Amino acid sequence: MRIGLPDFVSNSYFPAIAAVELGFFKDEGLDMELELIFPVPSTFEALRDHKLDFVAASSHATLTKFPDWKGAKLLAALAQHMYWFLVLRADLGVQRGDIEAVKGLRIGAAPGVDLGLKRMLRAAGLDPDEDKIEIGPVPGATAAGVSFGVTAAKALSEGAIDGFWANGMGAEVAVRHGAGTVVVDIRRGEGPPDARGYTFPALITSDRIISENPAAAAAAVRALVKTQKALVEDPQRAADVGKALYPPEEAGLIATLIERDTPYYDPRIPEPVVTSMNRFAQDIGLLVAPVAYEDVVAVQFSHLWED
Repeated sequence: MRIGLPDFVSNSYFPAIAAVELGFFKDEGLDMELELIFPVPSTFEALRDHKLDFVAASSHATLTKFPDWKGAKLLAALAQHMYWFLVLRADLGVQRGDIEAVKGLRIGAAPGVDLGLKRMLRAAGLDPDEDKIEIGPVPGATAAGVSFGVTAAKALSEGAIDGFWANGMGAEVAVRHGAGTVVVDIRRGEGPPDARGYTFPALITSDRIISENPAAAAAAVRALVKTQKALVEDPQRAADVGKALYPPEEAGLIATLIERDTPYYDPRIPEPVVTSMNRFAQDIGLLVAPVAYEDVVAVQFSHLWED
């Protein structure tokens, strides 16, 4: 079976990567292969077209190819809360939390991911058009096999952009190189109060898999839960995965990033979380009206979150 991710050299969807590399999918009887497909809408297009069996990506982005949640379901959370960072050029001297500093700047953001940034800015009282905030792709980030966050950090250091909205790996690389400063860390409560609830990283599958192979869907949830617990107990296991898959610098950082993220490793998807996510989806035009919880989440597997 195949599980697709929109970013690979990253902590965002790492539990899914680790579930493959540490053998947890295999232990549950699933012969799972990783496939990098960027940008996020293309990942879900592959799921819709039966080229993938599972996706590890932003929960709300399912709606880009499955309108009104028809045809796909969330199986479990890879982690809790929206997980991107706003990073600006270090030489700008911006203070932590000063979101208004983005006025007049060029901010790199991946297609689909940029929706969270735009909504966050508006919630903070900014208007990308009126405030001349240029939000667009990062140069060189669309090539096959490229990690968006790492590429964004490189573009920032070269002056191609003034900031970026990306994952923890990109933020860490930019900070360690002295090129960037973290201005907003949404997951840890910075930024507008409601922003943490816009989305979260999730394990997603199609209604086809749920109908035709429910045993595989259940096995995938069990594998994810065991992977999360293993990483919480020993975050250094992430280093083994990094050494096998990542360039040297990123391999050396991944265990530190995962240790920071483990407090958010909870597979549960409570109903208020879905309500918040769907409200965000309506605000950005991905959803017309509220959708019932059981039409979003594959509730028949929810008992596995507690096992």
